Amino acid sequence: ICVERSSVVFFQYPYINEADMLDTPQWLTDGVVYQIFPDRFKKGNPALDPEGVTPWTDEKPTRASIYGGDLEGIIQRLPHLQELGVTVLYLTPIFTSPSNHKYDTSDYFNIDPHFGDKETLKELVDACHGVGIRVILDAVYNHCGKDFFAFKDVIDKGKKSKYADWFHIHSFPVQTEPVANYETFSNNITTMPKLRTGHPEVREYFLGVARYWIEEFNIDGWRLDVANEVDHVFWREFRKAVKEVNPDAYIIGEVWHEASPWLQGDQFDGVTNYPLREACLDFFAHGDIDAERFAERIQRNLFIYPEQMLRASWNVLSSHDTERFITACDGDDRKANLGIVFNFTWIGTPLIYYGDEIGMEGENDPDCRRPMIWDRGRWNKDMFGLHRLLTELRSKEVVFRQGSAKVLYADAADNTLVFARSCAKCKEQAFVALNNSNSKQIIPLDAHIEFVDKYEWRSLTGDVQIDKKNANLILGPYASVVGLQA
Repeated sequence: ICVERSSVVFFQYPYINEADMLDTPQWLTDGVVYQIFPDRFKKGNPALDPEGVTPWTDEKPTRASIYGGDLEGIIQRLPHLQELGVTVLYLTPIFTSPSNHKYDTSDYFNIDPHFGDKETLKELVDACHGVGIRVILDAVYNHCGKDFFAFKDVIDKGKKSKYADWFHIHSFPVQTEPVANYETFSNNITTMPKLRTGHPEVREYFLGVARYWIEEFNIDGWRLDVANEVDHVFWREFRKAVKEVNPDAYIIGEVWHEASPWLQGDQFDGVTNYPLREACLDFFAHGDIDAERFAERIQRNLFIYPEQMLRASWNVLSSHDTERFITACDGDDRKANLGIVFNFTWIGTPLIYYGDEIGMEGENDPDCRRPMIWDRGRWNKDMFGLHRLLTELRSKEVVFRQGSAKVLYADAADNTLVFARSCAKCKEQAFVALNNSNSKQIIPLDAHIEFVDKYEWRSLTGDVQIDKKNANLILGPYASVVGLQA
């Protein structure tokens, strides 16, 4: 069956050959990811604070603010992650660096002293594993920091440095002002020189970094920063190196656009699904598209990637690089909660950015990196409860972890959507219905879902009524409901 609108044509029932099925770590696809920006999560050991640390009560961070969050603080707050129901912890960079974000790495083989040391990391990993939480670290191989030993050597020795070919330097001597004469991350960020990952010595050095933290500290995987700007040859070698150490390790690349070239089974297990986030922003937060157009975009997302790698990709609503989703929704809990429901019940592995579960606000960087609020009196308790409900739903219902996805109904006028999650292996099916409007809407089930009586319907958000006599779902404004096999 083929569905067509304007110039977009796609098949509703794709066929996947068994020979093309690819293995991805099931512990990841069965889980829920929690992202922490370490400097902003919890101060555990004040003795590690640098001079001039920003008070935790100052909730207006600048790009230079350092609040003093550390690894010990994360250990102390592991009960929060357990209460929330997450199973995977992703930390933005923790290696030695002069910045608060640590994406300008100085030493890839040591923990930043303001975060702790190697023993603290071991304690954190062991504590996480003890309560069933996996740990993923952030790898920055596209560029390094200006204090990285190889770049400092080039600064000192110029073209005579044995590391001169490790970077993309246009002329000597190296200059940083007013414009760098070498390639950098982004637009002339001189403190982040771009690495020549195609160079054999560079490749071997950073593959050694990747192996080291898995072998010595038992981390469970890597999130790869600016993955689309590193050559494919490097990533193929990276996958071999990591999987040789731990075949069940997880590899995810940060890619903001369509990422098929990296998801052919020879590089990443998944990617950050930012195209899905953009669709959610346009539909739930901004109201720029209707349900029919939203359905087209999320189904197109289905056909771009192999299904198993889509399950292993992260459904991201917020991150350290974006405004928070609740802020994008202009603080409207109803819109935000509906987007959160979709993020957890659609195919993919949901990611919670620290603080989103309690309704923390934040514009784009640096405002999205405010210190975590630990005063429960200031939490959005309904939003926290919704996150707990959804992590429990995903944990109990295998269809939301391993099932395929298909849109059944999308009404442009009413802005209502119904989709199915189906798992042939586990012989389970579930349905999710959403009303992304400010009015009560009626969704006729008889034309879209057979055997209505065989399903148990549970309200997730808003007011929901089930009219089984007439086979209708009656959803209040911004309401959502899930139908599970009874």
